[in-house]
Amino acid sequence: MAGSRNAFCLLTFALCLAASLLLAACGFQLRGVAALPFDSLFVQAAPASQIAVQLKRAVQSGSGTRIADRPEQAEVILQIMNELQEKQILSLSGGGRVSEYQLRYRVLFRLTDARNREHIPASEILLKRDYSFSDEQALSKEAEEALLYRDMRSDAVQQLVRRLQVAKLKS
Repeated sequence: MAGSRNAFCLLTFALCLAASLLLAACGFQLRGVAALPFDSLFVQAAPASQIAVQLKRAVQSGSGTRIADRPEQAEVILQIMNELQEKQILSLSGGGRVSEYQLRYRVLFRLTDARNREHIPASEILLKRDYSFSDEQALSKEAEEALLYRDMRSDAVQQLVRRLQVAKLKS
C-alpha cells in the first residue's frame, strides 16, 4: 500500500515538473512591471473620463512613472482626445426586432512632450464586441452591455500602456 502511494506521489511530482518545464519553454511569464521610457506623465482628458482614471491607476501601480498634476510638471503629456461608445444593430429577427448588436469602444489619443513634439502621433484604439439581444431579457442585457463596455475599457487601458512602453522619446 505504501509503495503505491509513493509511486503516486512520484508520478504527481513528475507531471507537475513536466508542466512547469513546458510552460517555461513556451516563453510564458507574468506581466510584471511596465517599464515606461519616461519618468513623469500628465494625462489630459475630459473630467469624467473613466479611461483616464483607470490609466492613471495602471501607471501608478504598474510602473515607476509618476503621474503629474499639471502638464508643466510632466516629461510627456498623454492627450485622450476622444472616447466613444457606439452601438450598431447587426441583425434583426423575422419579426423585425433586434436580435444582435455590435458594441464599439474607440479611444483617440496622442503623446507629446512639453515642447509639443509628438512621440506617438494621433492614434486610435478600436475594440468591438458582438452580443445577442432579447426583449424578454432587456434588463439583464442592459447589464451585459455595461459589463462589455467596462471590459473593453480595461482592454483599451492595457493596450495603451503597451503602446506607451514602446514609445520612442526624441531628444
